[in-house]
Amino acid sequence: MAGRINDEDVKAVRDAVPIDAVVSEYLQLRNAGGGNLKGLCPFHDEKSPSFQVSPSKGLFHCFGCQEGGDTLTFVMKVDHLTFSEAVERLAAKAGITLRYEEGGYNPSHQRGERIRLIEAHKAATEFYIAQLESAEAEIGRKFLAERGFDQAAAAHFGVGYSPAGWDHLTRYLRGKGFTDKELILSGLSQDGRRGPIDRFRGRLMWPIRDIGGEVVGFGARKLRDDDNGPKYLNTPETPVYKKSQVLYGIDLAKKDIAKASRAVVVEGYTDVMACHLAGITTAIATCGTAFGGEHIKILRRLLMDNGSARVIFTFDGDAAGQKAALRAFEDDQKFAAETYIAIAPDGMDPCELRLAKGDEAVADLVEPRTPLFEFALRQIVARYDLETPGGRAAALDEAAPVVARIKNSGAQHEVAVQLAGMLGILDTQFVVKRVGQLARWARERGGKGPAPQRAPQAPAAAARPGHAGPALNLRNPVYATERELLKLALQHPHLVSPAFDAYGVDEFTAAPYAAVRQAILDAGGAEFGIQDPQEYLVRVRDAAPDDAVRAMVTELAVEAIMRRTVDEMYAGEQLVTVRLRAVDRRVRDVQGTFTRLAGSHGDPQQLAAVQNELWVLQQYGRALRERGAAAL
Repeated sequence: MAGRINDEDVKAVRDAVPIDAVVSEYLQLRNAGGGNLKGLCPFHDEKSPSFQVSPSKGLFHCFGCQEGGDTLTFVMKVDHLTFSEAVERLAAKAGITLRYEEGGYNPSHQRGERIRLIEAHKAATEFYIAQLESAEAEIGRKFLAERGFDQAAAAHFGVGYSPAGWDHLTRYLRGKGFTDKELILSGLSQDGRRGPIDRFRGRLMWPIRDIGGEVVGFGARKLRDDDNGPKYLNTPETPVYKKSQVLYGIDLAKKDIAKASRAVVVEGYTDVMACHLAGITTAIATCGTAFGGEHIKILRRLLMDNGSARVIFTFDGDAAGQKAALRAFEDDQKFAAETYIAIAPDGMDPCELRLAKGDEAVADLVEPRTPLFEFALRQIVARYDLETPGGRAAALDEAAPVVARIKNSGAQHEVAVQLAGMLGILDTQFVVKRVGQLARWARERGGKGPAPQRAPQAPAAAARPGHAGPALNLRNPVYATERELLKLALQHPHLVSPAFDAYGVDEFTAAPYAAVRQAILDAGGAEFGIQDPQEYLVRVRDAAPDDAVRAMVTELAVEAIMRRTVDEMYAGEQLVTVRLRAVDRRVRDVQGTFTRLAGSHGDPQQLAAVQNELWVLQQYGRALRERGAAAL
């Protein structure tokens, strides 16, 4: 059993790795105002960014799916790690040596499973790269040279070579302290008659990295005729490698994809290399599988669903390439970006094109030429005999739904007119109406679509599970002000202290807000937030009784304040409003008690006490109205 990581070291890791730097490895972030950043949430599908990051507080929160937390929480959720594994991963980035309270300094057997598998792949990458220099690897170096890749290119992409023997890598990794179980689990080794043997032997090796830059698998190209295996052999599915969730080259391309709002999808490892070396640094490829929904999620988070963004697919001109293009079009609607197809002359792929005609030809290839929907239409129409009425009708039946799926309604009408011309149907309006009818049916089948994303300044209409009480309708000014005061207490504790810490939990009428107030109290109050703002938020989150309250704390700590200028005057207004409403509620309660006692001729002494409390409350209310925060 691994020992518990020292609390001071956990805090050091939190402080050392900025949350925006970590999140930016997975999605594009843009300015959201108020010192916050926003992007498309990596935890659910959305069309407009509701995922916010607060660098100053070290927190993130999605106003769409309610996921939230600190840097460690983000890494745990996005990479499916345990708490210890997330700490270990970030500690490695920051160069922090962790102490374990029950086991000394970070011995290797205490590392989390994912961390160990990542380390095994890192060591394997170094081994393969070193082997590329060996005499045996001459065949691999020749393969690269024949495709226009020199030593520098191989080094840039981390290309290596796996020796042809049975267990060279296995013995090397054993010497590094990895167990046979870890080697099998990682997919680097496989069971042999006498124990583990190398999975990859005598092949050129491409390391496949996740979006964070960690090697999670390999693509291996066969080099010899006596190799009876497939042309390309990839790492099998493992705890760290899921082929439907990785894109080769994404670690190198992600910044330029986000910056240029453009991605180029090619078919192979050498095509990615050729594109990058030709200056197309937004090129990526799938790893032994068709381009699908999980790949789209990765790109959408980088492209930010910018309507002017472009995704260009390059496919071979053969039947298989055309089939791949049509399959890609099936997922076209999952993009906000415009999608195009580029097919090189003579059916060449980018690698072959670069060799034959140079870098400029590759750059010219990936300039958008044909919209993907137009390519799909031409492929459909080509299958029918348009000389007959039946052929034209059948082609229309298959092609019209494709046009109906075009996102831009203006373009949809224009393409419907083009389709009529392609089919030779003189009644253009008939085709336009047919397409419009299909588009309406599609909308009706889908209902009204997903509920619109809530703006960050007006989230959460309903109370979260686990909390009784009325719905948090922020059109209710009572809830809106209570929410604003809690945001100030979490984000700007210096503006509401020490007055806020004297507020009772019952002064917050919404059950979730009362729970957050209690968590602040249990964490030492807002005044503690002045001393150590980040530790304060950690304490408040830790004091929350359940995940629902914890999510609410994070949401309030990240959400923008309603006023552009946040100062003592604004904070004082919220303090006074919440307190005054609490006083007015108490006045009404006491008035009711006084009326009941007077009507039933109750104890005069009790009646006098109630009357005195009522007078004190009324005086306090008058002072709050006249003097504002000075009366608190």
